[in-house]
Amino acid sequence: MSVVEIVTIVAGVSGVMFAGWRIAAYYAKLNADAHKALGDRIEANGHAIARVEGKVDTLIEMMKSRIAGVFLFAVAAVGLSPVEAAGQGGQRTPWGDPDLQGAYSFKTTTPLQRPESVGDKEFLTDEEVAAQEQAVIDRNLELLNAPPERTTAGGNVGAYNNFWMEAGTRSTGRTSIISEPRNGRLPAPTPAGQRRHAAHRAAFPINGPFDSWEDVELNDRCLTWLAGPPLLPTFYNNNVMLLQTPGHVVLHVEMVHGTRIIPLDGRPGLATDVRQWLGDGRGRWDGDTLVVETRNIRRTAANASIGGADPILLRASNGSPEDTITVTERFTRIDAGTLHYEFTIDDPATWTRSFSGELPLVALEPDEALYEYACHEGNYALPNILAGSRADEQAEAASR
Repeated sequence: MSVVEIVTIVAGVSGVMFAGWRIAAYYAKLNADAHKALGDRIEANGHAIARVEGKVDTLIEMMKSRIAGVFLFAVAAVGLSPVEAAGQGGQRTPWGDPDLQGAYSFKTTTPLQRPESVGDKEFLTDEEVAAQEQAVIDRNLELLNAPPERTTAGGNVGAYNNFWMEAGTRSTGRTSIISEPRNGRLPAPTPAGQRRHAAHRAAFPINGPFDSWEDVELNDRCLTWLAGPPLLPTFYNNNVMLLQTPGHVVLHVEMVHGTRIIPLDGRPGLATDVRQWLGDGRGRWDGDTLVVETRNIRRTAANASIGGADPILLRASNGSPEDTITVTERFTRIDAGTLHYEFTIDDPATWTRSFSGELPLVALEPDEALYEYACHEGNYALPNILAGSRADEQAEAASR
């Protein structure tokens, strides 16, 4: 594993007629100059990287015995060999479909929404991309060498430290993942959407109280995290495996091992009253691009907030029975190691207009792999959260 990654990008010019050029230039920029810059930084920071890799190697060795066969089994289950699943066998599958298979990372330092501080600026310059990346590398090194901070019983014990975070150093070259509207920000909510979100926040504040397990976030319950749709990066494990058969595409994300099995045979969708956490997806080919349309995404009255990698609150509606969400995703192979990923979300009951985003899916290095995310093993979050809420109630009652 490597702590340092680099992707440089040619800044695009605005206008629809140059969109294709921007994408081509973006991926073509992974050239010898970029690799040389990466090598220089690795050499400069080698001592710190070696310390991190030593820790990571130890963790990986502990995990190998239990997960070595997990994904070989998954590949065999859909009739593919490991070589075919790696997406190295050419641009077409044996049955003639575009070959998108492989294991990819969608981590990026690019935020979902454009910071207001950059105004209408849509793309970063090469120099700005390099400066942002170096700032992330410098901060990682600073935190790696920082003295430990101790916590005390009864206080805020904090969360994972930076060692466990894996957001990468790579920028997409854009100022936001959101590409439409052109301001790079979520559109205004509808009045009904505003009321639902306000009621949701009032009914389920992030710090409780928690009367039952159904009041806490979906990721704390090990139900879903990062599986999409859409695929959006979070703190770590921003990895997805894409598998293909003649009639299906499988999207398997590392976090909470969420898996979407998507038919390609034109079958009708499920009845609208059959809701699933990951929705009901149907796929088709548009030339060499895989298009997946997902409906029937299950709504929840519990905390499906940003902690569950749902920063746009697709699943949080304070119990609204409406089925108005459609998520359209597009996967296009750019080169042997890169897919271009786009998504569009249309929810007229919540947003005043649809909105779209894009980011690259970059193939994992040969020595990297997806690992089992055994969410429930050693998961003390739920009993501790509920116990803490009961303790707060007892303390409040005793103070009266």
